[in-house]
Amino acid sequence: MPGIVLIGAQWGDEGKGKATDLIGTKVDYVARFNGGNNAGHSVVVGNESYALHLLPSGIINPHLTPVIGNGVVVDPEVLFQEIDGLEARGIDCSHLLVSEAAHIIAPYHRTLDKVTERFLGKHKIGTTGRGIGPAYADKINRVGIRVHDLFNAKHLHDKVEASLHQKNQMLVKLYNRRPIDVDQTTDELLKLGERLKPYVANTGLILNKALDEGKTVLFEGAQATMLDVDHGTYPFVTSSNPTAGGACTGTGVGPTKINRVIGVSKAYVTRVGEGPFPTELFDESGEWLRAQGHEFGVTTGRPRRCGWFDAVVNRYASQVNGLTDIVLTKLDVLTGLKEIPICVAYDVDGERHDDMPTDQAAFAAAKPIYETMPGWDEDISQVHDFDDLPATCQAYVKRLEELSNCRISAIGTGPQRDHIISVHSLID
Repeated sequence: MPGIVLIGAQWGDEGKGKATDLIGTKVDYVARFNGGNNAGHSVVVGNESYALHLLPSGIINPHLTPVIGNGVVVDPEVLFQEIDGLEARGIDCSHLLVSEAAHIIAPYHRTLDKVTERFLGKHKIGTTGRGIGPAYADKINRVGIRVHDLFNAKHLHDKVEASLHQKNQMLVKLYNRRPIDVDQTTDELLKLGERLKPYVANTGLILNKALDEGKTVLFEGAQATMLDVDHGTYPFVTSSNPTAGGACTGTGVGPTKINRVIGVSKAYVTRVGEGPFPTELFDESGEWLRAQGHEFGVTTGRPRRCGWFDAVVNRYASQVNGLTDIVLTKLDVLTGLKEIPICVAYDVDGERHDDMPTDQAAFAAAKPIYETMPGWDEDISQVHDFDDLPATCQAYVKRLEELSNCRISAIGTGPQRDHIISVHSLID
């Protein structure tokens, strides 16, 4: 059975939660491999909607095992809030596994994230202020705290002291803030560790054994391709690798065990935070997409920036991730438009670019080159066969598939779990 990677092919918020839940009915494990609680998934089951931030979307399905991999940065307080909220609604979370090697977001990471972003002023990145960047920075600087550190009081105290040595200097002398107490922070983390311990496991070993036994593992990425710290619109990116390669480093599963890579794309594009966005709409069309698509962040509540479908971005996502399939979501949002523009290339200082510019200054200056296709008025939310879609709707999907250099295997036609058209099987 396959190892399947599911990632966002744009700037995030493409509907990965729904796609993960859809595929999750046929798999044994769902493993988050990057990011933290700066991510947001909305999963709709019947009349119930679940907003997930740190937990894998598969947590809703009682028949599979949800895993938080070593590549995720874990804020225990947020994790427990999310678990408590789900269990209050009747969702059992006892089968969750958390990697013992995952890094912890400590309270001081949140403090640093917020004061640093304010200090940057007009140069701010647009972070969620949840401590994700500082936690990853500590990981790279080798002063991070891992989950297994929470179970040894002396070892934890030493690591907290080492981590806060420089940070307190910065807080006091640069940001005019009070220093953070080492003993108090250590005690707080030890208490969080007591509750976390039942969930902790060697998840890399478990996932590899599962694949060796013929079980199916779905690797779930947070954020999306264009927010990848290496391959995205740097520096306006996240602090981890949400591209397909991150599934291996973030779980401890080798690339030869990955069989499918599925990218999720909206039928248009959205982005939150700062950074270039070539197809962004500043007129009534953008407001219309935001209203029709309910484009407000699950994690932050911020209104999302909206734009027309960017085929250059999708071709790039196909290349970087080695996509085998695309799940196209929110096609129903475009219902009612007479014409629908598609960005097929960029104009950069009078020169046409069919592929993603590697120079970020060039990308920031890119102007979209559009082609326009006719829209449709019919309600498509109850359509379950591609051939039953309006002819103009079919033509739009086929054109996106052609421009993306990857087949579209499933189409989201509404917010409900059964608002989906399966064109090709996502699990062989």
